Amino acid sequence: KGCFIAKKLPVNTSREKLLAEGIYCYQTYIRGLLDLTDNLQGNEVIPPKNVVRHDDNDTYLVVAADKGTASFSDVANEIAAEYGYWLGDAFASGGSQGYDHKKMGITARGAWESVKCHFHEKNHNTQSEEFSVVGIGDMGGDVFGNGMLLSKTIRLLAAFNHQHIFIDPEPDASIAFKERQRLFALPRSSWLDYDHGLISRGGGIFSRTSKSVTITPEMQKVFDIQESKLTPNDLIRALLKAPVDMLWNGGIGTYVKASTETHAEVGDKANDNLRINGSELRCKVVGEGGNLGLTQRGRIEFALNGGAVNTDFIDNAGGVDCSDHEVNIKILLNEQISSNHLSVADRNTLLNEMTDEVAALVLKNNYRQALALRLAEAKSRENVDNHIRLIKRLEKSGLLNRELEFLPDEKALLQRKAADKGLSRPELSVLISYIKIELKQAIAASWLTQDEGFANELNNAFPETLRLRFPSALKEHRLSSEIIGTQVANDLINRMGITYVDKMQSATGASYSQIAAAYLCVREIYDIEKHWSEIEQLDGKVAATIQNSLYTELTNLIRRASHWFLRHHRYELNLTEASTKYKSALRTATKSIEALGQNIPEDRWIKPCLDYQQQGVPEQLSAFCASAGSQYWLLDIVDISQETNHKVTDVSSIYFGLGQELNLVWLDEQMKQLKHRNHWESLAALSYRNELDFQLRGLTCGILTAKESPASEENEPQLML
Repeated sequence: KGCFIAKKLPVNTSREKLLAEGIYCYQTYIRGLLDLTDNLQGNEVIPPKNVVRHDDNDTYLVVAADKGTASFSDVANEIAAEYGYWLGDAFASGGSQGYDHKKMGITARGAWESVKCHFHEKNHNTQSEEFSVVGIGDMGGDVFGNGMLLSKTIRLLAAFNHQHIFIDPEPDASIAFKERQRLFALPRSSWLDYDHGLISRGGGIFSRTSKSVTITPEMQKVFDIQESKLTPNDLIRALLKAPVDMLWNGGIGTYVKASTETHAEVGDKANDNLRINGSELRCKVVGEGGNLGLTQRGRIEFALNGGAVNTDFIDNAGGVDCSDHEVNIKILLNEQISSNHLSVADRNTLLNEMTDEVAALVLKNNYRQALALRLAEAKSRENVDNHIRLIKRLEKSGLLNRELEFLPDEKALLQRKAADKGLSRPELSVLISYIKIELKQAIAASWLTQDEGFANELNNAFPETLRLRFPSALKEHRLSSEIIGTQVANDLINRMGITYVDKMQSATGASYSQIAAAYLCVREIYDIEKHWSEIEQLDGKVAATIQNSLYTELTNLIRRASHWFLRHHRYELNLTEASTKYKSALRTATKSIEALGQNIPEDRWIKPCLDYQQQGVPEQLSAFCASAGSQYWLLDIVDISQETNHKVTDVSSIYFGLGQELNLVWLDEQMKQLKHRNHWESLAALSYRNELDFQLRGLTCGILTAKESPASEENEPQLML
């Protein structure tokens, strides 16, 4: 949208002149963008000439400054104010009255959530245990500099930028950390500013313009190099291939491609002599704080060879997310300024005071999305058929171009299934993004965002300070529907998985909004957020596999309980009513091990509960998760209790007793354990299990009713088969 005007300048142009001309070009560019939006806001739409435009008319335009242009945010916002653009200084994120990404370190901190997740799967704690790193960038850079200060146990063995190669074969982690802190605090720095006296034997700082670099025995050992001399470019290639724990990308350029790609296809000619293939990477983890460090095919190749990597747009989403929060907050507060409820000075003070709260919201999103991909990859092998169905549907609806996103075709996926492999994490990163977008758009346009109970999801997107101070204004946010849609889609998909909505719709015929509403009801009445957070807090305390098992217990409960709500309350899904009817009863029934034992037979959950405790899981959390598979039936039990005016414990005794005596528990377990050969067998088994529950509910009601009435043929419980 719009044209960027570039000017040809002499090679010897001064820095001041370049900056002035750069601002001029930027101003012209911004004015062009605003001219377009001004046209769109008028009665007549005048698209730019010679531009193919696929989007509908849209007056919502936000500029995100990147790659050194962040200093121009104030310029852009001044022009937006001059034009009277409705977003005001929310037009360009950052600036003097916005969130400074480098100062917050938000992009690197967000990417570090992915790094910690990768290492946690390998039972390695990045915050307390040392690990080796090769990096791309220098301490003067936002992402590289902030990233290399996020753990005191980093052993930075080597790094390079466009000028120098830094090598420290045997660093003292503590001393090196303090030196990196010093460099980062300088107004400008390069690797030459590193205290040479702190570099371990055999290391040094080498110019990339040198003809050759002598490879010391220490360098040969730690980087597995055979040669005694290498050109700087060949040394960088050797560093990229080094057997280290992590490759941290915080620079500019594409350094890894797939073996099936040519350098020309990569489109980064400046680094053709440095680039290696994904199969040549020997690091365990890749952290992508910067953009385009690897091609997507390169990531996939690395991942299929056992490497841990997401994608750049997953890892470094923190910066974009922070800008989103800033824009949404400013929209709300700027309207308060317009209505004279807030001064500009007070707004700016409030923005600054909420910095840590905004950062916490962003990092929570980064953490949970990284966790979602970890859980998705853990089940990727068993989900191949579901992924095939999802990809085909998205393709058919025109939402996804498989080739453009480098997703394997059906034949390739079936071959992976035969080899006991599924989609890699970079591929899952693409798929999770598409399904979130689709779900968000569906929810934003539905009744759900207008329902008062569900609309409270809006609160989760804003700092508590703002929620407490402007509760009414928050409800009237002009982007409330879009924000609610985003919040619900992220939360649902992060917890329930990429194929959940697709499978649920196929099984129930419910709409996306109904599926989301059922999920939100279940999440509320079972206190899922509380228990989920308790599992998250076990990071570094129990093995990732144990956590995965706990998460699976909760998601299975949510899945079956959501089915129940869609079967019994599809057209009357109300969060307030559901909470009133079920939450207190369920909380009472599961509040302690003793309460659980009174409502759910211990032989159904006590052994896994004890197993979890032996692995370091707290007692109450162990009991809740171990019994989650049986807690689903408490919904029927609570209903029966209220319908017949009997205590929950009395109803559960009859309900579970019948299930045991009639071998219905055994039958349900057989259907649960059945290996489904295809989607249709899975649906059939689910249908049978639901029908079994329905019959057990009817039998229990019949017995309780018969106890209260004179015996007669009409009152005898009937088993319908």
